[in-house]
Amino acid sequence: QVQLVESGGGLVQAGGSLRLSCAASGRTFSTYYMGWVRQAPGKEREFVAAISRSAGSTYYRDSLKGRFTISRDNAKTMAYLQMNSLKPEDTAVYYCAADQDLRGRLMKGRPDYWGQGTQVTVSS
Repeated sequence: QVQLVESGGGLVQAGGSLRLSCAASGRTFSTYYMGWVRQAPGKEREFVAAISRSAGSTYYRDSLKGRFTISRDNAKTMAYLQMNSLKPEDTAVYYCAADQDLRGRLMKGRPDYWGQGTQVTVSS
């Protein structure tokens, strides 16, 4: 089991940047794919990005490629999401996620574990 706590959200103008952090507890951190999902008001939760256990591979929602970068530090049991060139449509609650099933659950926006979320608001 893993517990996740996000930080780093906030209000930013369109075109700006934010870096989200996720602190994970548990000695099995390196056995999980880590990722981010988001949920905007009135919309379903959707996959944002994921990273493999060794950080050798990354996966992104097609519409976010080139603007968002996911990373992880297994020694610190941390995951990050660097978000650049933010747009108003990126406004959502962002959740750190963990799962041992990448394509069956995490990339479908239905991870086994997620945090309490952090609000990201992008003003136009």
